[in-house]
Amino acid sequence: MGSGRRGSCGKWLRSESRLAGGATDTRRRRVAWLRSREGVLAPSHAMWRCLGALVSGLAQNARLRTSLSKRYLCRPASGGRATIFALSSGQGKCGVAVIRISGPASGPALLGLMASKALPQPRVATLRLLQDPGSCEPLDRGLILWFPGPHSFTGEDCAEFHVHGGPAVVSAVLGALGSIPDLRPAEAGEFTKRAFQNGKLSLTEVEGLGDLIHAETEAQRRQALRQLQGELGQLCQGWGETLTTALAHLEAYIDFSEDDNIEEGALQRVDGAVRGLREALLAHLQDARRGQRLRSGAHVVIAGPANAGKSSLINLLSRRPVAIVSPEPGTTRDVVESAVDIGGFPALLSDTAGLRDSPDLVEQEGVRRAQDRLAQADIVLALLDATDLASASSRRFLETVVTPGGPSPPNRRILLVLNKADLLPEGMQLRGPDLPPHLLLSCKTEAGLEAVLASLKRELAAVCGDPSVGPPILTRARHRHHLQNCCEALGRYEQSKGQDLALAAEELRAARKHLGHLTGHVGADDILDVIFRDFCIGK
Repeated sequence: MGSGRRGSCGKWLRSESRLAGGATDTRRRRVAWLRSREGVLAPSHAMWRCLGALVSGLAQNARLRTSLSKRYLCRPASGGRATIFALSSGQGKCGVAVIRISGPASGPALLGLMASKALPQPRVATLRLLQDPGSCEPLDRGLILWFPGPHSFTGEDCAEFHVHGGPAVVSAVLGALGSIPDLRPAEAGEFTKRAFQNGKLSLTEVEGLGDLIHAETEAQRRQALRQLQGELGQLCQGWGETLTTALAHLEAYIDFSEDDNIEEGALQRVDGAVRGLREALLAHLQDARRGQRLRSGAHVVIAGPANAGKSSLINLLSRRPVAIVSPEPGTTRDVVESAVDIGGFPALLSDTAGLRDSPDLVEQEGVRRAQDRLAQADIVLALLDATDLASASSRRFLETVVTPGGPSPPNRRILLVLNKADLLPEGMQLRGPDLPPHLLLSCKTEAGLEAVLASLKRELAAVCGDPSVGPPILTRARHRHHLQNCCEALGRYEQSKGQDLALAAEELRAARKHLGHLTGHVGADDILDVIFRDFCIGK
């Protein structure tokens, strides 16, 4: 192999020498040096021709790729996409089932099931006999709706079939759609994903739609509806416009500050806009995570000494037996949870083990878990036996949990409830300098339950906030993450503006990019799957 290289090298050098008969001494020395090199492969004329052909081919491929890119980038968003279909009204028997299709083949599919040559009037319900496009067998008689794009939910051509909700009818219509070429079943959330990709919904509106579908309480519904209506997205859009204007003025100042074409005070106006925007972002970040609590439910921990009636209370609030009730102390040894609706606010109740010293290793673990839950609680329902306030366990609970000497965890609220009020002598008043404000309750007779629920609702409203008033709130950790990054970029702008205005402009670009991530206008692909996987099929 080495001799082949030397021979090829020598042949190439001799050819070069003949072509350059009048070479200078410098060129001769270079040729001599090349001849002295071992194992160096010098290209032959054939190799040069191959290299030229390769370069020419690469250039041609690049031109072809550019042409294809321009061609397909100019196509509509639905171009090249499959047409999808799914049951949108949920599984199970019902009076009316809604089957939705979306994509470029929606019109032909609709004509196929209608056995018609003309599409119905857009957005007008039309009663038609549906039949299998292959066998012409009648399937059902139902309403059809035609939504030509872009005036549809997804921005594509869409159609809906409102048919009888029996499983056999639904299965027959879905089977007929599946037999049509270029149609396939939709994935979870794919209709909404296409609406986002076609610019019909922003990412925050998509999240609001998902929250609305999963809303279980009135407060959750109101919050989700506000987000679906675009309030958070519009707020972020306004922030983005402020950043864009500030960045444009700053770059103009950088480029033309030496001329006389820049108004006086331009840089000061940029500073004022950035400072005001940062203050607005910080105000939203200092909301004690109310939106996230409202979306997922506030954590309410029922705690107290053993045998105070904690399991009875969680059963009473849940209106079902979620925990074992026994007169024997120490029955509950693990955390028992129950999601409830308290006056329209979502709450996750946790029944915990009684706080006491015990030689039982299992009960000790239960007490440790109870203390961990107390540290994480948004609201503590501190429960004591009204007939046993003088006991050592009750006094210790009051001193360590209800009125601790040290600082309490931030944002934690405590509601003291005295249970077993039905066992107190009639007319007896519980007073004492060491007894904090409290509510009387009997889990057995339900006396005092309305007062407990009203107080708990007030505490939940304080923790979750009222979604009907005030500016839109952040509902996800993702929102908080991007706003925090935006604030940090604006803070770096303040630090760098006195040293390097070009660097300060880059920080404004970074801040604008983080806002774009929040609304989905920048780099949304990596989070789309996470968001849409919680949607149901057909939405």
